[in-house]
Amino acid sequence: MAVVNFEFLIWVCSVFCLISVSVEFDPPDNYLIDCGSLKNTSVVNRVFMADDLNSRLLSTSQHIFVNTSSNSLSSTFASELYQTARILIGTSHFTFPIKKHARHWIRLYFFPFVHQNYNLSEANFSVSCQNFTLLRSSQLGIGPSIKEFSLNITSDNLVINFTPSADSFAFLNALEIVSVPDELIPGTVGTVDPPGYTQNLLHQALETIFRVNMGNKVVYPQNDTLSRFWVSDKPFLKDLNFVNFVSTADAVNYTSGGPSPEIAPSAVYRTASMLNSEFDPNTKANVTWFFSVDPGFEYLVRFHFCDFLSPNLTPGPLIFNVYINSWSVASNLDLSKQTSGILAAPYYMDVVTRASDNNKLSVSVGHSDVGNVYPNAILNGLEIMKINSSRGSLDASDSDIPHLQLSSKKKIGLIVASAAGALFILLVLSSVLFLKCMRRRKSSRVDINGVKVDDTGSIASASKAGYRFPLAAIQEVTENFSESLIIGIGGFGKVYKGVLKNETLVAVKRGSSYSQQGLAEFRTEIEMLSQFRHRHLVSLIGYCDEQNEMIIVYEFMGNGTLKNHLYGSGLPRLSWKQRLEICIGSARGLHYLHTGSAKAIIHRNVKSANILLDENFMAKVADFGLSKAGPEIDETHVSTAVKGSFGYLDPEYLTRQQLTEKSDVYSFGVVLFEILCGRPVVDPSLPREEVSLVEWAIKWRQMGRLEEIVDPLLAGHIKPESLSKFGETAEKCLVQRGSDRPTMGEVLWNLECTLQLQGGGGGSLNEKPELSLQTDDAKPLESSISTAQFSMGSARDIAGISMSRIFSEMMKAEMR
Repeated sequence: MAVVNFEFLIWVCSVFCLISVSVEFDPPDNYLIDCGSLKNTSVVNRVFMADDLNSRLLSTSQHIFVNTSSNSLSSTFASELYQTARILIGTSHFTFPIKKHARHWIRLYFFPFVHQNYNLSEANFSVSCQNFTLLRSSQLGIGPSIKEFSLNITSDNLVINFTPSADSFAFLNALEIVSVPDELIPGTVGTVDPPGYTQNLLHQALETIFRVNMGNKVVYPQNDTLSRFWVSDKPFLKDLNFVNFVSTADAVNYTSGGPSPEIAPSAVYRTASMLNSEFDPNTKANVTWFFSVDPGFEYLVRFHFCDFLSPNLTPGPLIFNVYINSWSVASNLDLSKQTSGILAAPYYMDVVTRASDNNKLSVSVGHSDVGNVYPNAILNGLEIMKINSSRGSLDASDSDIPHLQLSSKKKIGLIVASAAGALFILLVLSSVLFLKCMRRRKSSRVDINGVKVDDTGSIASASKAGYRFPLAAIQEVTENFSESLIIGIGGFGKVYKGVLKNETLVAVKRGSSYSQQGLAEFRTEIEMLSQFRHRHLVSLIGYCDEQNEMIIVYEFMGNGTLKNHLYGSGLPRLSWKQRLEICIGSARGLHYLHTGSAKAIIHRNVKSANILLDENFMAKVADFGLSKAGPEIDETHVSTAVKGSFGYLDPEYLTRQQLTEKSDVYSFGVVLFEILCGRPVVDPSLPREEVSLVEWAIKWRQMGRLEEIVDPLLAGHIKPESLSKFGETAEKCLVQRGSDRPTMGEVLWNLECTLQLQGGGGGSLNEKPELSLQTDDAKPLESSISTAQFSMGSARDIAGISMSRIFSEMMKAEMR
């Protein structure tokens, strides 16, 4: 019988593991062209084909090649490619057959040299591909440059269009069309400002703005398996006194399941910039880099980390914070947890941020708030990629994209003509509107306690559920949007606490000019809340759309968001019974949305941050800006673009873009585990197997050990049968196939049973579940809250109570 040499077996397995992570990516599509050159050009280990051999790929009116004898390029990387160029007269198209439908890099090389017949710096043109505007010649500097873009190609041909302006031309020194590894660019990424949202990158175009190697070292393409150029971080550092440049000669441990060399080469992970250890440990310092960016765009930011320092740190461990601008990306990041304790194992992290109106983006790493941790922090590499605007442009923000390239005289003439035309139209419209308002003045005014108020609005005029507030009144109740009154920040903008003259508290949500949500979401939220009134849906008080403002006024919810009572805010934590009551209330609100009208309403953004708690901790579902009407009777789903929040998205909706009520059920299942465990849905600071709450919780649930991961504050306070029923309900909500998930009504029933199994005295929700409808609309709001009953569709939950008295008092006070 043969004796197994286990040491040899382990060595063989190790070799195979190393081979598996070191095999270089072989791109299915790989076009390299030296434009204007009559011969092939070798650049390091790659060959750029002669331009005349690739003329079949180009449709152009003339074939014009130019060259330069400039000696200033001798120290420039790939200087050989900048010696020649192709001139493009008239609109020209490069067409490349594509073998694999996937994301591709488009790298364009430019050097505007002077030729005897053409001064390339005078070229005026634009470049586009797949309905995306990639760049305009105004973006080119005076020296050599490479513009790198990545697009998801879903057709058999990739077409790049060069469009010169009138009386001008385009040029190009070299180009690459190269397949991108599938794992390099994620499909969706969470946002950091504001947090809690998600950006779908699947069909977006990206432009690499910065690719930076920390540690003051340049990484050249020959040291990167994907031929990327990484510049040194030193020019971007805010203060060199706060940083030490460190490096190691040891190998990087690319592990199975972790980042591969395609994510970043070992040369990046072997160098780092770290917080200067010579500083007083009590000094709260950060290492900060500043980058110039175009305002108005969103950016994908990728952080690269590799801890090769821990054995030499005294005292350890290496735990630190990461920031973009003033937003927290990661708090108390412990790299050892992310890499399962493997030293020198790489780790990377993606977020999406918005540059707003600032042309600077700052990135910082700094000291942790964890006690007894020495203030160390590192960063190994950074990539910043611009995401196309809503109009498909990467070269200018929406408001800056010109439709035509005009001469100065033409621009002045257009401005004068436009101004005159606009003035004429304005006078006509003003006259028409004045006459119309005079005719409608009597019929469109209502008497509210003796005060005449116009109840017509530009958006919600059909509804009497909310009133249009004048901007002056909104400014008064929020003390002119005082920062001291901010009670929350979301994707739409900031939320302020306001006090009406009759001392009624309200929440005022003011849309930001750079909000990810816009007019469509503003209109949707008003329309939805105007149609539906329910005890467990937040109530609309009014809105304002003056002077381009988008403001919504709600009833004030004294205890804020459910999320803030679960973790991270320091607010009082909730008991198990309180949590169950909140689950039931939220489920009732969602059940009403799904069944309370002829066509279901799908919330599409169910998460703990959108469940608000009043002064009695009663739950109300909020934020209907993404809501959408459900499918018709003869349809199974609504086909629509993916919108929602990272970590809560229904995977079936995410992959197929097919929205159903079961998408809300999935998101609610995530919230249930969030409530049970008292932790974020996604937490990059935890070990890899714990990062995703859903995967982690389902794993422990299936092992029959769910009690081991509940919120420590609940330990010993949950009856086993109640916990079992709750876990079963949450898991059923999270099955992959939407058709296999329960309805929200079935979820509600199971949650009511969970509360019954828990038992315990007192409270408003401890009676036996019943299915009969109970009509009690005549009771005042306060009474109906305190006597809430279990029911699948209780009419008592429907806020049929007239709000006219409340509105009357508000408007009487505000419209004087």
